[in-house]
Amino acid sequence: MTTDLEAAAREKGIRHFLISYTDLFGTQRAKLVPASAIGAMAKSGAGFAGFATWLDMTPADPDMFAVPDASTLIQLPWKPEVGWVAADLYMEGEAVAASPRHTLRRVLEAAESAGFTMKSGVECEFFLIAPDASAVSDPRDFQAKPCYDQSSLMRRFDVIAEISEAMQALGWGPYQSDHEDANGQFEMNWDYADALVTADRHAFFKYMVKAIAEKHGLRATFMPKPFTNLTGNGCHAHVSLWRGETCVTADEADPLGISATARAFLGGLLHSAEALTAIANPTVNSYKRINAPATLSGATWSPSSVTWSGNNRTHMIRIPEGGRFELRLADGAANPYLLQAVILAAGLDGIANSRDPGAPLDINMYTEGHTVSGVKTLPLNLLDALRALEASAALTDGLGPVVPAYLKLKQAEWNAYCHHLTEWERETTLDC
Repeated sequence: MTTDLEAAAREKGIRHFLISYTDLFGTQRAKLVPASAIGAMAKSGAGFAGFATWLDMTPADPDMFAVPDASTLIQLPWKPEVGWVAADLYMEGEAVAASPRHTLRRVLEAAESAGFTMKSGVECEFFLIAPDASAVSDPRDFQAKPCYDQSSLMRRFDVIAEISEAMQALGWGPYQSDHEDANGQFEMNWDYADALVTADRHAFFKYMVKAIAEKHGLRATFMPKPFTNLTGNGCHAHVSLWRGETCVTADEADPLGISATARAFLGGLLHSAEALTAIANPTVNSYKRINAPATLSGATWSPSSVTWSGNNRTHMIRIPEGGRFELRLADGAANPYLLQAVILAAGLDGIANSRDPGAPLDINMYTEGHTVSGVKTLPLNLLDALRALEASAALTDGLGPVVPAYLKLKQAEWNAYCHHLTEWERETTLDC
């Protein structure tokens, strides 16, 4: 590992390395290390005070070391003298059990023990907004139905093209970018890969989009619902299971092209949906997206109930084609590593317990959902989701030590939100 990063510095002209990790709230933390020191850092890691980030530690805890995974090295396309590298966290020689990347590794190991690997891709949506966050960045982007609008897309060509070309240079296989359903909103897609690779790329993508937007005098946000009247930022995940080179979630004889294993996996997701939401939709603002009224465009494109279907975007899970499924629940605030981990943990529980997802629904859930009885609904707020996660044996067992740490910090965040007095409260109850 030491030789790899030192050699990379010499061969690629890298002068500094960002040794980066993602904390429980999805915030990326890093130290900037000169290339002359990367040999020692690659061996022992860069030191951090864990309590200073969202990792459920105290000031009395010893130093935490972020050991770079050399296989993740990315030379910043817009600043090639800097190399970014994802890191694994250690304290006193032991892996930090509640760290997001380690959590994903643990769940992937559990899947491997069961004979599976998971491959996935994510559809990351984001807004390009004014630097002061007052409005979308393009004043001419105001159509009621702006999705796929060619002119609005091309007015932001410089930003979108630079990001796409960066992914191309990195070997990610970007294949399309578009203007999304909200004014000022965009989505960019790249090839699916093993779940850990996708999580690392997802983490870097969010940093890259923000950095390139700033380079162009704009601001990018993945906030789930930055504008009340516009569609929010989703992060749809496309998932398949493999055994070697064989896709075990595919079955050509099935009407939807999915196997019995896939149906059990889906059964696990539906069984744990309310608890899964605490991680897929991790902020107070998240619940303004998945429980929202119709937006300016006419639809939120977000689920509000726990259902699955074929190629129907009004459900929490859809089957766009045989062999894979799309979880439409997660939003832009989802932690890249915990998102992959919680999907896999819930799915493995479904397989282990042969959970039946029931028959798919083909109705429009936005207009006909009320006609179906017995359908579970998603949590209405972060507190309800956290309580569901705490009560979920499937996810607390599947995810391990990260759950109590996550619950503790997120409960504190909810309490902080409850201490906040909004202008709406003053306007509606000041004279009560």
